Amino acid sequence: MAAAAAAAAGPVLWRRLLGLLPGRPGLAALLGRLSDRLGRNRDRRRRRSPWLLLAPLLSPAVPQVTSPPCCLCPEGVHRFQWIRNLVPEFGVCSSHVRVLSSPAEFFELMKGQIKVAKRRVVMASLYLGTGPLEQELVDCLESTLEKSLQAKFPSDLKVSILLDFTRGSRGRKNSRTMLLPLLQRFPEQVRVSLFHTPNLRGLLRLLIPERFNETIGLQHIKVYLFDNNVILSGANLSDSYFTNRQDRYVFLQDCPEIADFFTELVDAVGDVSLQLQGDDTVQVVEGMVHPYKGDRAAYCRAANKRVMDVINSAKARQQVLHAQTFHGDSLLTQEDAAAAGDRRPAPDTWIYPLIQMKPFEIQIDEIVTETLLTEAERGAKVYLTTGYFNLTQAYMDLVLGTRAEYQILLASPEVNGFFGAKGVAGAIPAAYVHIERQFYGEVCSLGQQERVRLQEYWRRGWTFHAKGLWLYLAGSSLPCLTLIGSPNFGYRSVHRDLEAQIAIVTESRALQQQLHQEQEQLYLCSGVVSSATFEQPSRQVKLWVKMVTPLIKNFF
Repeated sequence: MAAAAAAAAGPVLWRRLLGLLPGRPGLAALLGRLSDRLGRNRDRRRRRSPWLLLAPLLSPAVPQVTSPPCCLCPEGVHRFQWIRNLVPEFGVCSSHVRVLSSPAEFFELMKGQIKVAKRRVVMASLYLGTGPLEQELVDCLESTLEKSLQAKFPSDLKVSILLDFTRGSRGRKNSRTMLLPLLQRFPEQVRVSLFHTPNLRGLLRLLIPERFNETIGLQHIKVYLFDNNVILSGANLSDSYFTNRQDRYVFLQDCPEIADFFTELVDAVGDVSLQLQGDDTVQVVEGMVHPYKGDRAAYCRAANKRVMDVINSAKARQQVLHAQTFHGDSLLTQEDAAAAGDRRPAPDTWIYPLIQMKPFEIQIDEIVTETLLTEAERGAKVYLTTGYFNLTQAYMDLVLGTRAEYQILLASPEVNGFFGAKGVAGAIPAAYVHIERQFYGEVCSLGQQERVRLQEYWRRGWTFHAKGLWLYLAGSSLPCLTLIGSPNFGYRSVHRDLEAQIAIVTESRALQQQLHQEQEQLYLCSGVVSSATFEQPSRQVKLWVKMVTPLIKNFF
């Protein structure tokens, strides 16, 4: 038993030792790899699903990511301060953070925020739909821009919209045609950027038909920003996301530093994207490498630099600010800061933006997520939810090989967004059922049914798109950390798409209660998965779907 405990504690101990090795990146990387290998191989001697053994042979090799250590921090939420070594840390008061619960609330809040915006509206999404509700949003933007022109003083209102090129160009009526009137009427105030993945080029781009070309890679970030207020979500700008498609949403009010960061991030991705013109053509920013006509390596290097400059400059600004005011590790006390004119109260909540852009070799979200899963101690509870259950092998190994309790919420086939779709897309829910059944079989073969539980969301007339994570420390009935944003924890999120989410770490009991209530409301609409679940007629998967799933699982 002692030997087993030591083996289980090994990865955590080694990771913390890394914090004692500044300036020794080679040794740190070696220890990190040893730590990962020990942690992920603990249960390899036990029986594994034959399909899971076959999947790596059918998928491209993925390089190992060495996760950063958790620093030796005080107890409680401050144990997560190691994240600020990777990204900027924004300290805020919990009263500025509001968790939304419904699509209608999300939609009404966005319209209201657009109407009162004075300086900037920044919207990043996969696409903008073409129905009447989406037109309402466009009309709100037009009205606000019109009012800005009629103001007594010249307006500095700017509207920046970032969408995906392939998804936003689908069909004759699409996101581009919805936004062209704004571009034509307010050319000096409106910018529409369409990200085109550098991996879709040459013959591949010519041969893959519309809809299927979206599997190669997408702009998947969902950020909606109005002056100094920010909504982080996984929801797109489409009618179902405003009515009956369940997602998650958090509203950060009067948070100028966070708003500045996401404005700069969207601007950076916009600069490496194609710019929509008033005649529905597109062109690159002057001096930028073309994403699919230019040299791929040169384009990716330029994009990496553009995005990392935003992250690093914000991190440097926040480190100076926090050294002076928030962490008590400088000569300035809170009283000194107040006397100097900084009257912001001490924060009780910390926001960390986590960016994942694997095409540009940016893997921050992956590193932080793997570390959180690795470091979750015995007695901790992790609630993880995704609309598309297709965890990467690394995430699956960590869930199965670590000590925390997991409750994983996923969509039942009937509330999957692809349910009832025509053609090959209609088989995607069955493919997810097959992946779910494989994973459940793995849980059972390892005897982990009590520690790792699956639950399926079901709600009549609704679809399910919520994703994220809530972490409850051992002995706590409330979560102190949540991840919320666009990633689905699958292969696409990690390797193909551009993603962003935030880690919210809070010691505020009121905000913890909000997060707990959000989690409970989602899980209330679910049933526990058991072996009987897969005996239902609706869960029978055709043989051809089982055969092709390992081949295509990295594309959906």
